[in-house]
Amino acid sequence: MTENNNIVQDDIASSRALAVDIADIIAETPAADTKVIDIHQVSTVADVFVICSGDNERQLRAIYRSVIDEMGEKGIEPKRTEGETTSGWMLIDYGDVVVHIFDKDLRTFYDLEGRWESAPILLSIL
Repeated sequence: MTENNNIVQDDIASSRALAVDIADIIAETPAADTKVIDIHQVSTVADVFVICSGDNERQLRAIYRSVIDEMGEKGIEPKRTEGETTSGWMLIDYGDVVVHIFDKDLRTFYDLEGRWESAPILLSIL
């Protein structure tokens, strides 16, 4: 049982590290209010969410392209992506780490931070 627990803890640590790497990439974009939220104890959807906002379609596209391109350079490809810049929401699914890129209105509407308020925030970049 201890070996399985260690494997799970290693997986969570890897997910956290990947999410922080993604947040570092996002920090170099026009994104605002980036949060890394550890949801592994309250959800089976993923281990970690990375959430950020952009002011317009151009910014959303720049954030999305930066994450996809820089993670790709590291050999890490998303399992899937969803959304369009015109919709105001884009999702990049890296398995245990899910990136949400919102325009400010949709971020407020969906309020992921509020929905997962019991989950600890690992990193916040304003």
